[in-house]
Amino acid sequence: MSRVKKGVTKHRRHKKVISMTKGQRATRHSLYKRAHEAMLHSLSYAYNHRRERKGDMRRLWISRINAASRANGITYNKLIDSLQKANIVINRKMLAEIAVREPDTFALLTNLSQKN
Repeated sequence: MSRVKKGVTKHRRHKKVISMTKGQRATRHSLYKRAHEAMLHSLSYAYNHRRERKGDMRRLWISRINAASRANGITYNKLIDSLQKANIVINRKMLAEIAVREPDTFALLTNLSQKN
């Protein structure tokens, strides 16, 4: 059986990890062992925070809708309830966009929902 040397493969793998931890401080960007630990942590944080971002955005939309609806004399809770009862199907993302970019249209939506 022939002998297998892993010099090139190992060097490439180490280089990849070192390049992924480029912005880290101290030995976390230069020593392979520390860089590998830093890389694993940063990748897991990135994975978790991609999921967390969805909730953050929803909270932002809700606070924007609440602020705009209070300016029109109704609370967020009552607005969402009255929109559902009036069979006006619009998601929170679009509702927040309308509230920020087109306040007149948002006021019209609140009036429509309150009539029913």
